[in-house]
Amino acid sequence: MNMKVEGEVEETYVRDDQQYTEKAGMTRTFVEEDTPTEISTGHAMEKPSKDRLTLSPGCRMEDEDITGDCGGEKTMISTIDGGLHSVDRPRSPSELSLAVHQGSHVAEETHSSPEYGESPLREYDTVHHKLHAGEALHSCPECGKSFLYKSALVRHQRSHTEEKPYSCPECGKCFSYKSNLTAHQRYHTGEKPYSCIECGKCFTEKSLLVKHERVHTGERRYSCLECGKCFVWKSELAVHQRSHTGEKPYSCTECGKCYRQKPNLVIHQRSHTAEKPYSCPECGKCYKRKSVLVEHQRLHTGEKPFCCSECGQGYPRKSELIIHQRSHTAEKPYSCSVCGKCYKRKSVLDEHQRSHTGEKPYCCVECGKCYQQKSQLVIHQRSHTGEKPYSCLECGTHYQRKSQLVTHQRLHTGEKPYSCPECGKCFLQKSSLTRHQRSHTTLEAC
Repeated sequence: MNMKVEGEVEETYVRDDQQYTEKAGMTRTFVEEDTPTEISTGHAMEKPSKDRLTLSPGCRMEDEDITGDCGGEKTMISTIDGGLHSVDRPRSPSELSLAVHQGSHVAEETHSSPEYGESPLREYDTVHHKLHAGEALHSCPECGKSFLYKSALVRHQRSHTEEKPYSCPECGKCFSYKSNLTAHQRYHTGEKPYSCIECGKCFTEKSLLVKHERVHTGERRYSCLECGKCFVWKSELAVHQRSHTGEKPYSCTECGKCYRQKPNLVIHQRSHTAEKPYSCPECGKCYKRKSVLVEHQRLHTGEKPFCCSECGQGYPRKSELIIHQRSHTAEKPYSCSVCGKCYKRKSVLDEHQRSHTGEKPYCCVECGKCYQQKSQLVIHQRSHTGEKPYSCLECGTHYQRKSQLVTHQRLHTGEKPYSCPECGKCFLQKSSLTRHQRSHTTLEAC
């Protein structure tokens, strides 16, 4: 852009990419550097046509802004927007960017006139006006989803092609997006650049920090339209909504079993592969799920983080606490559909129902004998192995079953917990009491 300046005192200012000079009795013209203007869409614009700007002698230039008292004379006319946004003072670079934006609303013929020729503004205008109109430029041929920019469409198409061009040099894992690779690499380096100002907890990704902060604020912005239940994360809501729709989008390729969540499918698939990736550093025992390993490790540490509010008894697992609390409430939520008998645990109900169906799913690989309960099979297998894991601390006698050890220990303590309601006689074992009670019924029969 050519600029003509007249003035009395020589002053030189450097502002961004423009230089302004005044010198007494002289007129100097400088050409603005030919730098493309970046617009928010990412498109570069070509420079406007050469327009001479004239400042009258009464004008003064300042470092931060250019103001003029030129007797009402318009000191700057921008042909970028056809003179529609002319002002009474020269504009700063930020104002010029606004002028460029406003020029995009001018009729299209402005950019195809003989004076301008075919301008790259035409391409920007196409995107800009469609942005206001809510239209999209690029649509996916697979699913029809539309995008404003072609680069966004290219990234989206990887969800169909499963292309993963970005691979981790450490472990070889591949990703569809470079940002995902960058976040993944922090697991190798241990870098956690995003920290919570409330508790100091650090995260590898900003999105994880944002989700974590909702724990402190209590914000639950995602609510279910069906039942009104609210969630901290959108992903939680999406999974919850499947409980209403019955949708199970993740299916096992081996057996066809379907799941609502992908992590559940991954865990299920380990039942086919027998993979147990989580091992205990204390005893080496392996597990399919990390949560089960964490619970197992509490056996070594003795930790019991779940305590009953009624009696204070602690448990290593939350599920055990829930079952225990039913002993205070007498709740038995699991009932048999055949006989109506109720139970505190679902697993006990499942075992009971086998007494109606006659099912015996647990079979011995040695002799083929089958049992209704897994615990019965475990005890039976000890008859083949000779294992007697339960030993008496008093005399060292070993037993295959814990119940046998408990009965034996009463010989040392003298405890006789089973008493006859007829005569008050006490016994070590319940079976002994049962035999004794028959003597009463026999006498009554006589």
